[in-house]
Amino acid sequence: MAVDMLQEKIRKTKNPSVLELNLAPSDVPSDSAPGQTPAADYGKYCLALLDALKGMLPAVRVGFSSFALLGPEGMETLTLVLKRAAETGYYVILDAPEIWSPGAAENAAEQIFRNPSRYPCDGILLGSYLGSDCYKPFLPYCREENKDLFAVVRTANKSAPELQDLLAGARLVHSAAADHVNRYAGDMIGKWGYSRVGIVGAASGAESLRNLRKKYPKLFLLVDGYDYPNANAKNCANAFDKFGHGAAVCSGRAIACAWKQGSGVSSLHDAQEAAERMKRNLCRYITIL
Repeated sequence: MAVDMLQEKIRKTKNPSVLELNLAPSDVPSDSAPGQTPAADYGKYCLALLDALKGMLPAVRVGFSSFALLGPEGMETLTLVLKRAAETGYYVILDAPEIWSPGAAENAAEQIFRNPSRYPCDGILLGSYLGSDCYKPFLPYCREENKDLFAVVRTANKSAPELQDLLAGARLVHSAAADHVNRYAGDMIGKWGYSRVGIVGAASGAESLRNLRKKYPKLFLLVDGYDYPNANAKNCANAFDKFGHGAAVCSGRAIACAWKQGSGVSSLHDAQEAAERMKRNLCRYITIL
């Protein structure tokens, strides 16, 4: 199972960090950009990061929209980056394109999870607030093609509580969303005890992560927003079980944009230093057995 592969890579590296490639053109450092097209410069930096961090990080999360906004060349670059990530040994998560209808979900599932695909990945990150229409089309591929999906139930942005933490009966809205996702997770449990259907929580919400981990022991938790001002490694630790399993933490711009506050040696050196720093911070609170 793909989610088993992710857990095994985390144990091998003793690192639950996920490199996130979801950048703006201005996030590409000049020392890695030869001044070609924005898409070419973007792709060159992403590929260089994948090579520089090989073996240090277990997984990479790639933003579909950041490549799509660069036009046709950006989409070609996306395919190249996804393939390189897989070849380099990362577990690959793709942030899905916008899905606002059942038809869009069906099309995305076929285009992304069919084999062969222009967008090869191990798992996909989806919104959950459209309801089951959003993720049902992906479930057959999870069962038959060894794929995973992670449904966003709680985000890390400052205004998220305005809607996601409202009461819905006796539950918070994001807890109700997690309950709904959990309905589809029970028949796809891997050897590490986690389902191919997982959820995404917020690094800014320690209590939320604690409750999600306790209530859904079979759901793998992706923790988003590590680089947000109201997030920290101690919060993130609440997503893990007592063995340090069952979760991974997405870096945001903490690694890929480390050059902006870096040593000046090189952008790749700064990314490596930031990756090690993130690992140390997380492992102050997590012991991965």
